[in-house]
Amino acid sequence: MADQKLLVVPLGGVGEFGMNITALRCGDDIIVIDAGMMFPDDELMGVDIVTPDLTYLVQNKQYVRALILTHGHEDHIGSVPFFLSEINVPVYGTAFSLALVERRLEEHEIRDQAELRTVKPRDKLVIGPFQIEFIHVTHSIVSAVALAITTPVGVVIHTGDFKVDPTPTDNELFDLHTLAEYGKRGVTLLLSDSTNADRPGYSESERAVRPRLEELLSRSPRRVLISCFSSSIHRLQQVIDLSQQAGRKVALVGRSMINVTEIAHSLGLLEIPDGILVRPSDVMQMRPDKVTVLISGTQGEPLSALARVSVNNHKHVAVEPGDTVALSSRIIPGNEKLIFRMIDHLERRGADVQYGTMKPPLHVSGHGSSEELRLVLNLVRPRYFVPIHGEYRQLSKHARLAEHLRHAGLEETFVMESGQVLELDRHGARKAGQVPVGRICIDSGTVDEVVEDIVIRDRRHLSEDGIVIPIIAVSRHTGRSETLPEVVSRGFVSDEDGSSDLLRQARQVVARTLESSSQEERTDHGVIKEKVRADLKRYIVKQTSRRPLIMPVILDV
Repeated sequence: MADQKLLVVPLGGVGEFGMNITALRCGDDIIVIDAGMMFPDDELMGVDIVTPDLTYLVQNKQYVRALILTHGHEDHIGSVPFFLSEINVPVYGTAFSLALVERRLEEHEIRDQAELRTVKPRDKLVIGPFQIEFIHVTHSIVSAVALAITTPVGVVIHTGDFKVDPTPTDNELFDLHTLAEYGKRGVTLLLSDSTNADRPGYSESERAVRPRLEELLSRSPRRVLISCFSSSIHRLQQVIDLSQQAGRKVALVGRSMINVTEIAHSLGLLEIPDGILVRPSDVMQMRPDKVTVLISGTQGEPLSALARVSVNNHKHVAVEPGDTVALSSRIIPGNEKLIFRMIDHLERRGADVQYGTMKPPLHVSGHGSSEELRLVLNLVRPRYFVPIHGEYRQLSKHARLAEHLRHAGLEETFVMESGQVLELDRHGARKAGQVPVGRICIDSGTVDEVVEDIVIRDRRHLSEDGIVIPIIAVSRHTGRSETLPEVVSRGFVSDEDGSSDLLRQARQVVARTLESSSQEERTDHGVIKEKVRADLKRYIVKQTSRRPLIMPVILDV
């Protein structure tokens, strides 16, 4: 036992938002905490989602014992189907988290192979050398937990995502008592959420949005459409309760909104009064001041329900002058253009769109601000500290918040990046090398889904410089060109009337390349394509300084 080492390996979620996944290894036993995804930025053209590279875990799959989930947000569970298709181990999580995972597994048609095991706060389980206790935390999604993991080298606390909400709408308080008990007994390592480390003070309670929602639903003269993250069950509950109070019926619109409310209601996490729900198809026939629409699409995703409503392209719901639309969510960085374009469309239709910062608030964060992070640090008083879940600026701010604990037993703080290994043993803790990490780009419209770097590079290339296609008809026997080559372009130059001088000269360049090639070269399609590509590229760069994608096509005649 004295020679045991614990390796902590963040494979995603440090130095970036999303894609949270961390492995803990002790000898020949590995447990994995969360398996999240992230949404692509503008650079990743045509990519739907981004998942972590699991190479390290796949190489050591015989040692992986379990996947443990802290909560059900996509940045913590979105990669579970891809994880289980590579490494099929038991998955532990709360009932709500696993129900969300189950829907994703059914979409990928691998539910039957998965072994999902439900846990509750205060439950303890033993996996190899790890004893894990689940601790209830407050967050913007229900049934979120932190993990207290007892290992041969001491206790590791992993907070998951959290805020310290003193007045949660379900009255389920953050279990600070259990956290403090571990702190008294001694904690070797704390891994803690850093998302709002750069925000001073405290995050507002979920109850803080109630006055704004109440005002909207009681005073708006017509229809009220409220869009929030479908996983925000506390927010949905408040909208349903306040709608009933204001004499309004509620319609649920959007696939994710319907799916998640069904799951939450079936688990007893969402109370829906009898008779309050109406079908989306009935919304436009009802008195406008007697209906609330809970609709998905807060981030302006082009095919989401609210985005379709904004351009009058939804089969059941339309926005009319005087209607109110409230975005009860934050604007995720990178989505600004989509969201503001959608808001413009809604305003053009005469809607009063409410969004952004206001008092009282329409949205509150689910992550703790600096004073809440400091509270958790003070309760746990770890020997070593690793900030997680955030970009580098948040991690470094969180590290500075912990400096005051130097006199209370904190020996060192490690600001890590994905793939770096932290090694702990009886002698202390240190960074110890690197494992392979990266991003896997998934395009759900392609045959094998995974998009290689070269494909993304080509997509970017096409968007910037276009494509040029020389079409060459050659005799399969002599290799000679039967006619003058054609040159077609898209996104490069206009050639609608066939009069482009550049493309006319390009045809001559291709013809000269064919004439100067030997018969063997002309009958070898691979060789002649490369010669045509090289000569045409040289000509186009010289004439235009642009580098379109050149794809020669050889037709045998």
